[in-house]
Amino acid sequence: MIRSRIVRTVVWLAVSISAASPAFAALKPGSKAPDFTTQSSLGGNVSTFALNEALKKGPVVLYFYPAAFTKGCTIEAHLFADATDRYKALGATVIGVSGDNIDTLNKFSVSECRSKFAVAADTDKSIMKAYDAVLGLGHANRTSYVIAPDHTIIYEYTSLNPDEHVNNTLKALEQWKTAQAK
Repeated sequence: MIRSRIVRTVVWLAVSISAASPAFAALKPGSKAPDFTTQSSLGGNVSTFALNEALKKGPVVLYFYPAAFTKGCTIEAHLFADATDRYKALGATVIGVSGDNIDTLNKFSVSECRSKFAVAADTDKSIMKAYDAVLGLGHANRTSYVIAPDHTIIYEYTSLNPDEHVNNTLKALEQWKTAQAK
């Protein structure tokens, strides 16, 4: 309990300090998405998530968040969980990534993600670094990407406010889908 409060305080401080800092240089649309494979949890069940494999099924919404069970990350997880059917209707896979360990993500995937989508562990921060999504003190910045099946990033959005990540990524997917149909 005390450790949890300390972690939340550290994350809050990192977010507060970073919010006052200049904008981060996230990967831009048109860039190729770096491939990665890592442990993930969906409904408390551990598996391996491989971006390359997920892209064979359709676009991927990759979102980074600072830390499980913090206020903004819980809000964002609920919003993604609520929109899961809309993502599936667009043929998209959602994956959340943080620096949390897999044991923490097992709990988060059940309680906050409501067993609707997977969350992945990036304990060595290699995925965050590859996507330029590192926040102060080694946590992930709140950055969302939409990645087309050809590994092209078609949308990027960075904001510590969790409110628009879902709406923005859904809109980007809908626009991409419309363009593909032409």
